[in-house]
Amino acid sequence: MAEKLILPTEVKVCATCSYWDGERHVDAEMKLVVVSEDCEGECLVQEAAKPGLHDVRAECSCMWEDLEPDLPVDDTAEAA
Repeated sequence: MAEKLILPTEVKVCATCSYWDGERHVDAEMKLVVVSEDCEGECLVQEAAKPGLHDVRAECSCMWEDLEPDLPVDDTAEAA
């Protein structure tokens, strides 16, 4: 059985990016991502297989995006 890793959502690896489609569990309340040590998935930006723990800080073609949901738009402010 593979070891499970718990990562804060702000750590810049593929598993914490919203463009990575590998198997993970996201705890939105605690802002944590749980993945297996050897997880793999596809980067939807680069259209390539990437390991979940791949460090993206040195990748030029990476568009890493935090898993945090965008803040809701306040429609009342726009209507004024």
